[in-house]
Amino acid sequence: MRFLMFIPLFFSLAACATKPLPPEIITKTRTVDTGCDWTKAIYVSKKDVLTDDTAKQIIAHNEAGAARCGWKPKGK
Repeated sequence: MRFLMFIPLFFSLAACATKPLPPEIITKTRTVDTGCDWTKAIYVSKKDVLTDDTAKQIIAHNEAGAARCGWKPKGK
């Protein structure tokens, strides 16, 4: 008879069981610089006529590429 007293208690505890928490999802952002894959140095022909501003922009572009992507001057 004593055993029958504990049966309702057992079932009530089983009903209170909690659901397991879903797994935690962690998202990490990674930046991949592909600029060196598709950009190239700008070469100017002796026949080209440039303004001073255009020449400065080409030099800045080529210097940035040399520093960031390891561009080397083209041999003559």
